[in-house]
Amino acid sequence: VEMETVSLEHQIQSVQRHIAFLKKEQMELLHDLHLEILRLQKHCSELTHDLEMKELEARQQDVLDRELEEKCRAMEAQLQEKEKDNLELRKELQHKETLVAALRSSLRSKERRFLEELKRRSHRVTILDTELQKQTEAAAYLS
Repeated sequence: VEMETVSLEHQIQSVQRHIAFLKKEQMELLHDLHLEILRLQKHCSELTHDLEMKELEARQQDVLDRELEEKCRAMEAQLQEKEKDNLELRKELQHKETLVAALRSSLRSKERRFLEELKRRSHRVTILDTELQKQTEAAAYLS
């Protein structure tokens, strides 16, 4: 019976060693699982933060894109207005160039007539001067 008791004690000790080993293994496994959970939570937090930052950047970029589109539309409207103004100014310039050409032509015509009149009057003055000299000579001769 004593042998059976010793054998049972050895078995109990062996089972206790196995239980202690299993408890130790379980504690290590739990510790490793907790560490892995913490690592995954940290990684999840980082990913969440990155996602939030990307969403914020995307919203900011959307705002910037809308602002740029509005500015672009405003600039296009200004450009169209300036092109319209330029067209009107070109028409006005063309009209004024036509008027200048007509005025130059008229001025040349008047200048020609003035020179012809001046020539005619100069000739008349020469004739009258010659006649006056003749009359002066005749008056001097008679006196």
